[in-house]
Amino acid sequence: MRLHHGETEAVGWRRATVVDVVRQLRDASPDVTGRPRVIAIDGRGGAGKTTLAEKLRTVQPSSAIVHTDDVAWNHACFDWGAVLAENILQPLHRGESVGFRPDAWVRHDRAGSITIPAGVDVVWVEGTGIIREELDPWLDASVYVQGDLDEQERLLVARDGDSPEQREHVTNWLREELPFMLRERPWSRATLIVAGSSRIDHDPDTELVVAPPVSP
Repeated sequence: MRLHHGETEAVGWRRATVVDVVRQLRDASPDVTGRPRVIAIDGRGGAGKTTLAEKLRTVQPSSAIVHTDDVAWNHACFDWGAVLAENILQPLHRGESVGFRPDAWVRHDRAGSITIPAGVDVVWVEGTGIIREELDPWLDASVYVQGDLDEQERLLVARDGDSPEQREHVTNWLREELPFMLRERPWSRATLIVAGSSRIDHDPDTELVVAPPVSP
């Protein structure tokens, strides 16, 4: 597996059903009452975070997804931790509903809001950079999606194109992502590692390939 410099490859990969993964993540915070569990899904661009979040949501009744890209939209690549905590994570910990329009949405006339009804059981928060020390107090469990860089780059090109403007965007993103991820090391802080792509035979509809967190 080709990884960025400084990232350690997980070991001990095994198959697990999606249902069992959700159960393990819920069991990581058994004492949560009166509010939803907040479970983070981190990984590099193109690793499959959004796909995983949707897969987990489908087997967890009464759950919702927050995309950090929405919080960071026209804001910053990674300087959104305090905004997320104050306007989404802290209200969830108080058992409140969320209806949040980031300042950039208002300035650029983006319609809608980030909305989570009160009473949901789990909120999946997905995005690169969500597993960080700053947000540890607000996360009940977490997943790091680890994948081969060649495969991730192929998926990003298929999704976003390969124009000069897109290549410049990726270069600028990596300039911030690489030092941030090396500092926070989410692969060593996560409750569980999930393979973004794997050579281990499994049913992609009902199973995931998982490993324990990497030692620091």
